[in-house]
Amino acid sequence: MYKLTVLFMFAALQAAAQGIQPSPANIPQPVTFTADQDHKNMMDQLGIKSVRPGPSGNESDPNHANYDESKANPCPELPPVLVLKNGKTVTTADDWWKLRRPEVAEDLEREVYGRLPANLPNVTWEVKYIDREFIGFTPVIAKQLIGHVDNSAYPLIDVNIEMTVVLPANAKGPVPLLMMFAPARVPAPSQPSPDQVDKLNAALRKMLVEKDPSLQKVFDDHPAYQLVSALPFNFGGRQVTPGPVDQPGVAGVNNDPPTHEQLIADGWGLAYINPSSIQADNGAGLTRGIIGLVNKGQPRKPDDWGSLRAWAWGAARGLDYLEASEPMVDAKHVGIEGVSRYGKAALVTLAFEPRFAMGLIGSSGEGGAKLNRHNWGEAVESLTGSGEYHWMAGNFIKYGASESSFGSKTACDLPVDSHELIALCAPRLVFISYGIPEKGDAKWLDHQGSYMAAVAAGPVFKLLGVKDLGVSNDYKTEKMPPVNTPMLDGQLAWRQHDQGHQDQANVKWFLKWADKNIGRK
Repeated sequence: MYKLTVLFMFAALQAAAQGIQPSPANIPQPVTFTADQDHKNMMDQLGIKSVRPGPSGNESDPNHANYDESKANPCPELPPVLVLKNGKTVTTADDWWKLRRPEVAEDLEREVYGRLPANLPNVTWEVKYIDREFIGFTPVIAKQLIGHVDNSAYPLIDVNIEMTVVLPANAKGPVPLLMMFAPARVPAPSQPSPDQVDKLNAALRKMLVEKDPSLQKVFDDHPAYQLVSALPFNFGGRQVTPGPVDQPGVAGVNNDPPTHEQLIADGWGLAYINPSSIQADNGAGLTRGIIGLVNKGQPRKPDDWGSLRAWAWGAARGLDYLEASEPMVDAKHVGIEGVSRYGKAALVTLAFEPRFAMGLIGSSGEGGAKLNRHNWGEAVESLTGSGEYHWMAGNFIKYGASESSFGSKTACDLPVDSHELIALCAPRLVFISYGIPEKGDAKWLDHQGSYMAAVAAGPVFKLLGVKDLGVSNDYKTEKMPPVNTPMLDGQLAWRQHDQGHQDQANVKWFLKWADKNIGRK
């Protein structure tokens, strides 16, 4: 009996560690697949026997990615952004909103990013703690929050969204805010005072000596030894070593302060929302997280949403909280930001959630601002194999198929492209940011293909009465401007900075541009 009890407790703890609760009666356990197994399951659903391998990022490999612009446009004609499926040209804003935009959104949902399910659960936000901190010389209030997703329809999977909100403590009115896809940590945790440190040391010494009296001699021999030391006050807790590539706020880049310091210094608020607390960044996690919860632990169907849309959904739930519970946030002027895969997610968020007023889209590449049809660096095939397919709808795998019941398809067969994803954001503020390959923003990301997409999205911005990049909309001939050239005169903006795989070097430009466009001095 004792052995059975121990085994049951071990199994329950293991399940809890995986975010799975012991199964109630008559509820099937979630399917457990590896990423390869899940990918194979989707290929079987689609009738695909094999997919083309993605190109190598190593230029010395035989299957290296293409970096020859003369070979980069196998199908140079993009889907016309202002032509209806019936062939009629869209000439009015009303026709864009009522007719063409729904067509574009439908194609992007069905074939690229997946649809939101109809039975999405509610989220209830809890404030874990409030910390009064300093960023630079500015006092701020930092709140750490958990968004509990209602799992009553399938209690075997828990989803708890992690978010941190940081606002200037002395703001005289509601402030704009930039929400960033990143680990949800407070930026500058407050520290105990010297008196409080002394109390902690005394309590710890007493506790340790009570547990092991021999330790008294150690403390007698070293009377000045401190078990807990106060950290030096540094007005903001700036990092001194680089953080993860996709995490904003790294110090010492091109002499630019961390992103959170720049935002607070300009009078903005900020929020970090943790994508992995919404949906795992791997194919094995597709039967867990919010996607698994809604699907009751079963594999996706071909037009179900992928991780990018799931992260976007989570960001929208964070915006729900800001609108309902943070009166010091100007909820009409909340932006979304991300770099790399989270740059893709930020662009998808802005395109499909109209309440976000602006976006800073950092180094997003394939699946983000880069044209799928522009064969340079990262390709559609990079996202249709078993490594990163989970970002997209299952249907997207069709465009990497080499052998299937429908033959083969390529990026040229896609009914949409990324210029139309950018167009869905119009007339709101879109700042597309990249760095340079010499500093680590790899050629793989296809800076020129992303610029072409921004150029091709321009007609929609102009149709809706705002400015685009201010160049012609001939994406076939327009070339990227020189590095560090700001194109910030319109509501669609572009700047390639001279640093690496981050957008921190563009934050000061983003703030200047955004402040102007929302009427802040």
